[in-house]
Amino acid sequence: MSRKKWTLAHIDKDTAADIAETHSLDPFTALILTSRGITEYEDVEEFFDSDFAFCDPYLIRDMDKAVERIQKAIDGFEKICVYGDYDADGVTSTALMYSYLRSVGADVTYYIPDRITEGYGMNTDAVKKIADSGVKLIVTVDNGISSAEEVDFAKTLGVDVVITDHHKPSETLPNAAAVVDPHREDDNLDFRDWAGVGVAFKVVSALNDGDCMDILSRYADIIAVGTIADVVDLTDENRAIVRYGVAKINSDPCFGIDALKRISGVGDKYISSVGATYSLAPRINAAGRMASAEIALKLLLSEDEDSAFSLAKEVDECNRERHTVENEITKAAIEHIETDEKLKYARVIVICGEGWHHGVIGIVAARITEKYGRPTIVITFDGDEGTGSARSIDGFSIYDAIKSCGDLLTHFGGHTMAAGLGIKKENINEFFSRINEYAKSIPSVVPELLINCKLNPAYINNDLLSSLSTLEPYGAGNSQPVFGIYGVTLSDIKPVGEGKHLRLTFFKGGAPLTAMKFSTTADDFPYRKGDVLDLAVRIDKNEYRGETKPSVLIKDIRFSGTDEDKLFGSLSLYEKFKRGEDLSPKEAKFITPSREFLLAVYSFIKKQGEWSFDTETLVKRTGCPIHNYCIMQTSLDVLCELELLEISDGKIIFDGNNKKAELESSQILNRLNSFKDGGDGNE
Repeated sequence: MSRKKWTLAHIDKDTAADIAETHSLDPFTALILTSRGITEYEDVEEFFDSDFAFCDPYLIRDMDKAVERIQKAIDGFEKICVYGDYDADGVTSTALMYSYLRSVGADVTYYIPDRITEGYGMNTDAVKKIADSGVKLIVTVDNGISSAEEVDFAKTLGVDVVITDHHKPSETLPNAAAVVDPHREDDNLDFRDWAGVGVAFKVVSALNDGDCMDILSRYADIIAVGTIADVVDLTDENRAIVRYGVAKINSDPCFGIDALKRISGVGDKYISSVGATYSLAPRINAAGRMASAEIALKLLLSEDEDSAFSLAKEVDECNRERHTVENEITKAAIEHIETDEKLKYARVIVICGEGWHHGVIGIVAARITEKYGRPTIVITFDGDEGTGSARSIDGFSIYDAIKSCGDLLTHFGGHTMAAGLGIKKENINEFFSRINEYAKSIPSVVPELLINCKLNPAYINNDLLSSLSTLEPYGAGNSQPVFGIYGVTLSDIKPVGEGKHLRLTFFKGGAPLTAMKFSTTADDFPYRKGDVLDLAVRIDKNEYRGETKPSVLIKDIRFSGTDEDKLFGSLSLYEKFKRGEDLSPKEAKFITPSREFLLAVYSFIKKQGEWSFDTETLVKRTGCPIHNYCIMQTSLDVLCELELLEISDGKIIFDGNNKKAELESSQILNRLNSFKDGGDGNE
């Protein structure tokens, strides 16, 4: 079961009313702010401040040293190399630093390591190659804080290094000419959560006599795309950067960004921060994943429309290839997971493959996490050497989990929600066991879908769009609001987009509501006309032939009135049993289906011929209370085990044979009975 538990944000309506009055805001806007904890006068004012004051870049440790060494190189015509990274943050950081240094007359080049052959960060072979080309100063962007050995090696070759990075440093900093990293322990900053391109922005601003606004006027589009792509919280300076960047993307983008807009189908239409997240950033990332990040870098550095469009087409083709490879690996991974119950119901899924493309395993991990609702690590092996990428769910630090198994790994790094690692094949079984033991030792978490507030369909109009637009830019830390529309009756289901999507019509109180459910076919849609449902939706702006209307996009659907505490509690018990963990006699009794229940489930499927939807829907269609989820799922397992039903292509099928079977022969039931008798289930 992949559905998330709906959680309605707490809103103090009196506080929201006070905010609306004090700040002359639309009441609806004030409700959203309150749901996000933005209630203090200063915080509200800062959120909407169009004249945001950026902090002095020299407040960051070593900024003075960095500027002094870089300026010395500029003035002395020393050759400088900007050492970047292959993701969108690294590419935009490189483009920014290189463009600025070139604009002030520096003798500058750049270097981005290959994702597959070199990996992340500095490496000694690259440093040697750079030094041999006559470079006397390396300026890192979006990397370098963990490159102490490479910095020392550079010094032996007569090359200084200035580090600009945003990753957390270890206890000992590299012995560089300057280390500009806001996460240094000796940095006393009010705000420090820039992306790598944000740190590069502060450095070039310092080189530009501290004039941040001049730098934004020239490069805000590039800085914003890197900031969005790195999924840093859009608060404080990041929010201001993206606000300026979105404005520039829509009014005066560089040739490269403009070409990306055209190749992605945006053209001259307005593109928001959300649009940039899905249209621009993935294409820049794709170049480094599937080919060379240098293609994307050259695109951002393009100085004419024709060359930019040609490079944009190359980047777009990389993105298409990325989609294809990602889908193939995801399909293979899911097929393997579905055939291995130990893996499918693990607290942390660890899935391995031979020769899977390094550039997409992080995306595959994210897709599996979304499907199964639990942390996932995808590992690709080349011989005995494995490279892994991990994604997590809110409330579970995948970095801490991996760190607990650090002695089994060749390397690891990352943060709470995403991480990377290296591992030998011989250690994979122990790694799987230990990381799941770690997960068992800490409180379990359920994936949640936060509903910002309830919404009456009658209020979905252009005034609502105006209210929502004041909350932009959206992104991490300020996500697009999700609204709960409760108790609507489904009245029409219409496939659109060659059957790939659905246009759904609902009624509530006699008023119609039309909403889109993307990437869902009619055959995969479990609901029927007449069902009373709850919707979790986002409201987007739809512009067509000069007319603007709100568009309702469905993020999730559930049967109205579902008690999710009981549902997820029942699901948790079932998964505990499937993992092979011991049950108490009370738990075993609760999850064990009676003979009559099994017969009722069998008869229902037999009458239907097959069942192709989720178990939650089956519980609803058979008229069972939702806490019977675990009993229903166990019943399906028993009936398939006894070959009274079978599973084919994800469907549960009655094959037409009226077979007979003795329940006493079911290993599942026997194991459950052993728990009820006080055993350990292993008899």
